[in-house]
Amino acid sequence: MAVPERHLVTGGSGYFGSLLIRQIRDRGHAVRVFDLVDTEDRPADVEFVRGDIRDPTQVAAACHEVSVVHHNVALVPLAKASKDGYRSVNATGTRILLEKCQQAGAKKVVHMSSSAVFGVPSKNPVDDQVHPSPAEAYGQAKLEAEDICHEFVSRGMDITIIRPRTIMGHGRLGIMQILFEWIRQGKRVPVLGGGANRYQFVHAEDLGEACLRAAERPGAATYNIGASEFGTMRQTIQSVIDHAQTGSKIFSLPLGPTAGVMNLCSSLGLSPLGPYHALMYGREMHFDLTRPREELGWEPRFGNAEMFRQSYDWYLDHRDTLMNSTSASSPHRSRVKQGVLRVASWFL
Repeated sequence: MAVPERHLVTGGSGYFGSLLIRQIRDRGHAVRVFDLVDTEDRPADVEFVRGDIRDPTQVAAACHEVSVVHHNVALVPLAKASKDGYRSVNATGTRILLEKCQQAGAKKVVHMSSSAVFGVPSKNPVDDQVHPSPAEAYGQAKLEAEDICHEFVSRGMDITIIRPRTIMGHGRLGIMQILFEWIRQGKRVPVLGGGANRYQFVHAEDLGEACLRAAERPGAATYNIGASEFGTMRQTIQSVIDHAQTGSKIFSLPLGPTAGVMNLCSSLGLSPLGPYHALMYGREMHFDLTRPREELGWEPRFGNAEMFRQSYDWYLDHRDTLMNSTSASSPHRSRVKQGVLRVASWFL
């Protein structure tokens, strides 16, 4: 086991961050969380520093005497922010953090990026030959943050970039809560273009393991992380329906017109879905995992079907508490207001 160190987790109150801090503690390291909000389930021995990633003074306090920094703060697509809003948090915030990490002498930064930097990829599987080409504001801001990371690597910092596929696992809510609720109620679930698009997810625990292995490996690198066992979007959703046995069925909607309606409803504030959801729900995307396997010795343990079943069961077990909760939390740990989707569900 590595010598115990202090790890900083920005966004440690979020869905993935809260799971990552437990994995870090299991490695024997001390953990500090930097976030705008605290959570009731934060372990007592995990330090909490409240702050905004865009505030240099607050960020500097969080970086004091830490060895490894896991940067997970992000304004996500569910926030449906402006282009300037995404840049402010995801790009400018990353620059401020890296400046303070460098000043504090942190030896390693693991930066959480996004598969959104690829937009609709030019080919699948996505490997090192596929160049990022984001198609909306969130992905553009995340790619700008990657460019900032490369800038600081050129200044001598050790930074590893992690690009995850869509994260799943117990406790994952956000827009997934809508899917699980519709299946619980036995409603029909739409897919786009027949749902034949192969779509890879990643379990939060597998992602956390990749981050920790990256933290232990010296040298700048970029890794694309996802499940090794996955199928089409239709197959993944059908696996949950078969598991739930509530009578739900899948039906298909045309990709182009439906994506257009999704974008219109999003722009009018009628739907929780953002441009990235409309862009990718009906399109194929999966990563080649050769490099993380070879360089990190990492292997995913969970496939799409298993992680979705696990997430659905967790939702059922905690649904009553979630529906009555008024506490502030990150988008991926909270139930979502369905907006126009609730009206649509009446006819499903």
